[in-house]
Amino acid sequence: MGKGAKQVGFCAALAILPWLAVSWLAVSWLAAGEARAANNAYAVEAADISEAGSCKFESWMSFATNTDFSMVANPSCVVDPFKLKPVELSLLTNRSKSDGEWGTSMAPKAKMNLVPTGVGKLGLAVSAGGSFDAATGEHLMMFAVIPATYRLSESMRININGGWLWDHSADRHYLLYGAGFDWKLTDTLQWTIEAFGQAGASDVPSAIRPRFQTGLRWRPSEEFSIDMIYGRNITGENANWITIGTTIRFPVEGAQPEHKRTGHL
Repeated sequence: MGKGAKQVGFCAALAILPWLAVSWLAVSWLAAGEARAANNAYAVEAADISEAGSCKFESWMSFATNTDFSMVANPSCVVDPFKLKPVELSLLTNRSKSDGEWGTSMAPKAKMNLVPTGVGKLGLAVSAGGSFDAATGEHLMMFAVIPATYRLSESMRININGGWLWDHSADRHYLLYGAGFDWKLTDTLQWTIEAFGQAGASDVPSAIRPRFQTGLRWRPSEEFSIDMIYGRNITGENANWITIGTTIRFPVEGAQPEHKRTGHL
């Protein structure tokens, strides 16, 4: 077995085995979480997924002006065991501080592309997931989202999300929404801006106010990228955030580079 195959196998084990272990505890629901990562720390999802057999490891740290903090690890792999439709499986682990209290949550998630994206074409996908408290095992929430992507050109695209979220702890349902714009400025630099949120009843007014992020991605190689992001109210806490993230990718050997296939970094 070659070095590339070993790397893919190791990342696959990281992403898939924990996801399967969690699934038998939560067989009645598909995964989602408070941190519904779409593309590293960004919240609005594109309709694309990577090629079957590829893996990646995303991580980021977020710092808020109200002293809230979040540190995330999110391994994922794309599998197609039945040769029907590739599915991206991920397991996001979030160690966070909110209102002075520390906690750890885990969020398994599955995503499938339904209609491929292309310049001048509308691509569609579906993702679903849930989150639970890693210490107590308490089920926190569930969600399902339909991401849509329209590529304006080889360097610009618009992402639109709509979906549903159930906050299990408060037993409340919310409408999820989001819109984002990606602009590949150069072969290694991309700018993203997005607005997102949830609509419904809440005891905390800022929880249902719109949320915002904008940032730059530098991708010096096919395998590695760095994100620097500014955010506002990103967890519904009415604070400003700075996020630093990295992504390490394990592409399929000999496959077309992802940024060439999707047109974006």
